[in-house]
Amino acid sequence: MPREALARTRRRQTRARAHPLFIAATVSYAANCALGTAVATGRVHTGRAHWVHHALYICTSTLAAAAASSLVWSRSRAGWALLPAAIPLVAIPTVSARTRGHVRIALSAAPFFLGALLASLRERENGNIENKRKR
Repeated sequence: MPREALARTRRRQTRARAHPLFIAATVSYAANCALGTAVATGRVHTGRAHWVHHALYICTSTLAAAAASSLVWSRSRAGWALLPAAIPLVAIPTVSARTRGHVRIALSAAPFFLGALLASLRERENGNIENKRKR
């Protein structure tokens, strides 16, 4: 295989590896929002299991950081859309969960998660289209 073709293959593989992180970060964020909403409205009672919401927050933050780090280790540029979500993710622990401010801060990250997911999907589709055209 020519060196140039091998390099293109490696770049495509690296871009493809970033995509699952954006999906996982967005799903984790949505699950965390859903659990928080369910607890706030009284539909779910976590009792002494408040740690579940905290664990989802840690999972969301970790996955978002991993997805955003794809700017460094892959050719994916979807991380740029996710970087602004770091501000509300850092700020949310400082606001009481029983206030509207907590909800507003949490929801302010939604456009960035959605935008990054859509950008990642576009990159993946464009990569697949390029692959089909070159065959």
